[in-house]
Amino acid sequence: MKFRELLERWRQNAAGPRTASQYVVRLPVEEAARLHALAELFPGRTVEQLITDLLGTALQEVAAAMPYVPGEKVISTDEQGDPVYEDAGLTPRFADLTRQYKKKLEAELNKR
Repeated sequence: MKFRELLERWRQNAAGPRTASQYVVRLPVEEAARLHALAELFPGRTVEQLITDLLGTALQEVAAAMPYVPGEKVISTDEQGDPVYEDAGLTPRFADLTRQYKKKLEAELNKR
């Protein structure tokens, strides 16, 4: 999701399930001021909801920005018959860790 899409979602006021855990952060004054400005621009959203949505969008962009690093193992071929190598960069590890933590967090949520 891009930030433009996030702005549109805020206009439509959709939200998904939340974890059982809370995460506490102290923000620099400039970022806190921007959050409060957004909360005033989108009165259907709390500051906490804005933080959640912004963080989610930022994490998606971080994952998308991780560079592909060709490994040694050929996993397929492209349309021209050239080899496609496994990704030896951060992306596969990040995806695996994300799946592991998601299972753990969902299990914690289901215990409630």
